[in-house]
This record gives sequence, C-alpha cells and structure tokens, in this order.
Amino acid sequence: MPIEITMPALSPTMEEGNLAKWLVKEGDSVSAGDVIAEIETDKATMEVEAVDEGTVAKLVVPEGTEGVKVNALIAVLAEEGEDVADAAKSAGGDGGEAAPKEAPSSTAKEERPATQAEKDDSDRAAAAIGGDEQPEASTPEQPQKQEGGRVFASPLARRIAKDAGIELAAIQGSGPRGRIVKADVEAAVETGKAAPAEKAAASVSMSDEAVLKLFEEESYELVPHDSMRKTIARRLIEAKSTIPHFYLTLDCEIDAMLDLRKQINAAAPVVKTEDGETPAYRLSVNDLIIKAMALALKEVPDANVSWTESAMVKHKHADVGVAVAIPGGLITPIVRRADEKTLSVISNEMKDLAARARNKRLKPEEYQGGTTAVSNLGMYGIKDFAAVINPPHATILAVGAGEQRAVVKDGEIKPATIMSVTLSTDHRAVDGALGAELLAAFKRLIENPMGMLV
Repeated sequence: MPIEITMPALSPTMEEGNLAKWLVKEGDSVSAGDVIAEIETDKATMEVEAVDEGTVAKLVVPEGTEGVKVNALIAVLAEEGEDVADAAKSAGGDGGEAAPKEAPSSTAKEERPATQAEKDDSDRAAAAIGGDEQPEASTPEQPQKQEGGRVFASPLARRIAKDAGIELAAIQGSGPRGRIVKADVEAAVETGKAAPAEKAAASVSMSDEAVLKLFEEESYELVPHDSMRKTIARRLIEAKSTIPHFYLTLDCEIDAMLDLRKQINAAAPVVKTEDGETPAYRLSVNDLIIKAMALALKEVPDANVSWTESAMVKHKHADVGVAVAIPGGLITPIVRRADEKTLSVISNEMKDLAARARNKRLKPEEYQGGTTAVSNLGMYGIKDFAAVINPPHATILAVGAGEQRAVVKDGEIKPATIMSVTLSTDHRAVDGALGAELLAAFKRLIENPMGMLV
C-alpha cells in the first residue's frame, strides 16, 4: 500500500511552508530517519526526515514550491515489494495544487461517537493546524486563543465571520484551548460585540490601489513581500492593536560595566581550535544586558509574566529573547534560563544562536516563547527608542548607544558613559509602578555589575 508523505507542521502555529529542496529523487530507497527534504518557514529552514522505509514513487510537489499547506501531499513511497508505478498513480494529478486532503465533514463525524483517543487527536490537530469544527466543551486548561500572532478558529467559524464582516481577533473562543467555534461567531453577530473586519482593516492602512495612485507609474518597482515580511507585518499590527503598550525610560551609567567586561575578556583562557588559538569567550555589552534583564525579572517576579484572558502566567525562569537582524526582517532567538547561566555561557550561546538565525537554521523551539526580550540598536548609534512587545511577552527592553555625557556628581560636572533604555510593557500585566520597579532593578545591576557574578 502506498505511503503518503505530507507537509509537516514544524511548529504549532505553522499553516504553510516552502518546499525548498528535495534531497531524494524518484526511484531512491529511503529508510526511517533519512533526511529527504528541506522546508522553509518564515523564520527558519528545517530538515524533514522519513518516518517509513520504501522507494520514492513520486515527488508530488516540486522543490521551490511556495505556500504548501500543512498536511498537503508532497510525496508517495512504495512499500517493499510494491510496484513503484502503481504507487505513483495513487498520487493522482500532477501535484501542482499541493492542496491538503479535506478533513471529514461535521456530518460524517456525527455518524458514530468519537473515542477519547480520537477526541485527544482532534484537540491536538486543532491547536496545530486549525482543523474542522470541534466540540464546544472547554478543556480544564485554555491558553489564549492567539499564539505567535495567529487566531485559532475553525474553518466554519472563519467563513461565518468573513460573511458577517466580523473581526475574529475581537471574539473570545469557547472551544478547545480557547479556539473560536461557530457558536462564538454567531453570538458575536447577535450581540454586536465584535468589531467589523472592514472597519478594522481600514484603520490599519490604505489599500494597495490607493497607495499606488499617489505615484507615477514609471517611478517605482513592486517587490513582492516574502513570507517573513508578511508574518512580521501581521504580528506587529496585532501586537500594537491588541496590547496596551506603556513606556518607561531611564539612563544607566555603564562605565563600571565596561571596565568589568574588559577585565573578564582579558582573563579569558585560550583554547586551541582548527583555526589556531582563540579566547574561550568574549563578552559583548549585550551579553551583560541579557544577564541583567534576567536577574531583574527574578528580583521582580511579578513582572516575569504573560497575559491570558483567564489568568496571569507567572514564569519560574527568565527566558530572554534577543532581537537579531537577518536579511528581510528579524528573529528573536531565546536564551533559556538566562538567570541561571554564567556570562561566558550566555555569550557563547548567543553567538551560536545569532549565527544560525542569520542562516535560517534555528529550530522553532529556539525562537518561540520566552518571557521577555531585548532589542539593542546601540551599535547603530541610536540614542533611544521604544520597541514593540512580542507576544506572549509582557515586556521588551529597548537599548540605546552608550555615549559620553556630562553628569553631576557630588555637585560637580563630570563625564560619564550613559546608556538610555526604554521598557515597553503590556499594561494589562505590568503596570507603571511594577515596570518602574523592574527597570530600577535592571539599572542597579548594570551600574553595579559585580552583582551579576555571584
């Protein structure tokens, strides 16, 4: 019997990906665990392994195909002893559409009671790829319906909302894991509580046609958005429109931190590598900022949180995301448990994460989640700025350049190296006083950096 290979969901929020490259060809024999393809998402390139053994009968989706839906058929394997040509015929068509198989209709589901295992599988599928309409009974734990910028809703609920001109983000879901189902949309239509989608879209930006009419036809060229830029745009709009941002700015004197960094780097042991001898580590200012932010969150645990509609998620560890610029956008790899790691470990881990981020080689678990983030534009000479919060975080620290300024000490004007930082908070979770407490703890650690070594 032919073995179907479908587009995998490489993360819970993935809906589609690009089939970048096939590493096998038709007629090749593969075993379980063999790497057969490379899949590109908006943030990373991942290798796909075969889970069965057999002969590649047909590559349904050509390499280089963009926007392949999760669960779409991409290849067919022939089992041992099976005729390869017959297995290839089972794929049908030419695979150009790369459409996923249709989920069973709700009518078909009602023909027999579902087993508990089927219900569990259905819930997991709903969280991963937004399958068909699910039972409306809620589970004991219901995370927020939005993860990584995506609203979880059944196809039927989406269709009803679209026909009614309703904005899904304004509806509270009652389905499994906070998913929006048919009844939620119908209730929103009746009560008029949800915002019309057209009005919401109109408030965001002008239409493409309206923008282009402002310029002469020969005065520009159109560069289509790639999947990364589309994702960034969608998440920024959702973050700014759904999170009440609140900003706090203060100045930190960093001369002591710069001196400590210099001493630590000078004392770094030398290790032998293939390229010769090199220091075991070399701290950057950003490494010290990551550590200070993590320790500040541990000192002020009420700020180490994420907001959900039903509860405050209070984190036990400080996982610090760090914004890294990559071609076409940015990504935020995460230093897990940064509060527990030494500066040298943070430094080497961050160098590895940044290098793999620029090559789109991060795994989803290396850039999804986290409890806060740091965005540093000081290397570009930016004095201060305010960063946009990246859900599910409740805070993000924007770091400006360290520069020589005149300060007053003991009644005298003296030079000092000053760094301005701005904390953006989700005011639902971290209000002004709590944010000020967190920023004060950060400032104390930065200005007395020896405390980060004990």
